[in-house]
Amino acid sequence: MAAEEVTLSGHIQHHLTNAKMCSTDTGLAFNKACTDSGFWTWHIDTLAWSIGLGLIFLWIFRSAAKKSTLGVPGKFQCFIEIIVEFVGDNVRDTFHGKSKLIAPLALTIFVWVFLMNLMDLIPVDFLPAFAGFVGETAFGMDSHDVYMKIVPTTDINMTSALALGVFILMVGFSIKIKGIGGFIKELTLHPFNSNNMFVQIILIPFNLLLELIALVSKPFSLALRLFGNLYAGELIFILIGAIGFMQLPLHFVWAVFHILVITLQAFLFMMLTIVYLSMASSDNH
Repeated sequence: MAAEEVTLSGHIQHHLTNAKMCSTDTGLAFNKACTDSGFWTWHIDTLAWSIGLGLIFLWIFRSAAKKSTLGVPGKFQCFIEIIVEFVGDNVRDTFHGKSKLIAPLALTIFVWVFLMNLMDLIPVDFLPAFAGFVGETAFGMDSHDVYMKIVPTTDINMTSALALGVFILMVGFSIKIKGIGGFIKELTLHPFNSNNMFVQIILIPFNLLLELIALVSKPFSLALRLFGNLYAGELIFILIGAIGFMQLPLHFVWAVFHILVITLQAFLFMMLTIVYLSMASSDNH
């Protein structure tokens, strides 16, 4: 029983471990050799899959744009137009400022995050096992030392990077609309204020602390929400894969339900980004 538990634990741990690359004194190193390499460790599977899916997104929408016609559109063009109109309607209803960046940004976030989430529906053992086979046959590696996480949004580094981009845009929009002075006033003169100058000066540290927490918590919550939901879904797929003969019907049932999760999480990330940028673009606190 103990051996089975260790085997199951090792199976789960192997599927939840990223392929790593780092620089050491002897040159580039990978995976287990990067255990103590510190901060500058690259998750090469996350980078490869996220960049690849981003390029697929660009190729699909560029192809749709080049093939678009003014007459009766084909099924492919209709599908792309439905997505664009869906995102555009949400942007018009949610973003109350004026910016040509918001609609393309929202479309990019929704489709890119959806594609990364969609990788969760691929059977969990298929691509990692293939990567292990290639590593063993082509490079003489132990297949257990070859890692491959194919869902970028199950990596907290990826979701944090997306959230950091949103945070930079929030600060940039605030400074653009309100100016540096207005942005500083927003952080220091709210939510508590007083007509008494002395009292207002005393309140500045409290206001700054509260506003910084509120500002940072927005992208932080974005990163954790997306990561938590996809990580939990991936863990359930891994547990289903370890069951044995019942894994296919259970995988199908969970995959059908998970389609809603991956779509909803992409939509929420897009909508909250629009809301936060709308708040940053507002002149009123």
